[in-house]
Amino acid sequence: MSYETITYEVDDRVAVITLNRPEVMNAMSLKLCVEIKEAVARADADNEARVVVVRGAGGKAFSAGYDLMDAGAEEFRTGGVESWNRRMNHDLQFTYSVWRCSKPTIAMIEGYCLAGGLEFAQMHDIRYCADDARFGVVETRFSAGIATMAMPWILGQRCRELIYTGDIIGAAEAKELGLVSRVFPKADIEAEVMKIAKRMSRVAMDCLRWNKRAINQTYETMGFGAALAYGAEAASILDGTETPELKQFNEIRRDQGLKAANAWRKAQFAEFE
Repeated sequence: MSYETITYEVDDRVAVITLNRPEVMNAMSLKLCVEIKEAVARADADNEARVVVVRGAGGKAFSAGYDLMDAGAEEFRTGGVESWNRRMNHDLQFTYSVWRCSKPTIAMIEGYCLAGGLEFAQMHDIRYCADDARFGVVETRFSAGIATMAMPWILGQRCRELIYTGDIIGAAEAKELGLVSRVFPKADIEAEVMKIAKRMSRVAMDCLRWNKRAINQTYETMGFGAALAYGAEAASILDGTETPELKQFNEIRRDQGLKAANAWRKAQFAEFE
């Protein structure tokens, strides 16, 4: 099976899925989301794989988030709340793919992991990062909704500052908060993560599967699924009703380009950084 936006390979019981759009910091287009879901399902059914590692190509970003310039997504921006509800549920089901995979999933993070890219990373069972990693819920700075509100389940109350400010944090702070399990030197991360993944893969497959199911069910019993469904609904309302700030951002993006829109957004916070 061939892909346009990702790659898939198996290395000694470990399936490695790579977001392969380095020219746009592995921004997630609708096509990429579909291919990731297909690849995760493929890994789940692959008898040669027991663990799944997901990474970004190029070393500069795991993913900078959903692709704001994706022509395939434009229809969602003009159809109001119901249209956005379809988009948010699409995004939620995409991020759920690694959660629902019966095999352990690991996000191997280098460079930027922002917005929707961070949402996707948080749905993996484990996150490891390089010491150059940068994390942020940056979409809140232009009033965009969070399709997968998983952060409260990982950070608890400590998620509030990151979500309310849209600040970007480094690898050390992410480790201190519990957003990632380990931080590795940039030069070593691939070898170190693959060593851990291959060590996991020596555990019996049924043991891995049933332990993952039991862990996931703990969260589901506490209301994980219902909370994420509400979060996607709230994001649909926020994006569908379009705050004045989001409206201005989108107008600049359409008229002057994404770079100009990002510069406008950054200027609003410059005094307080």
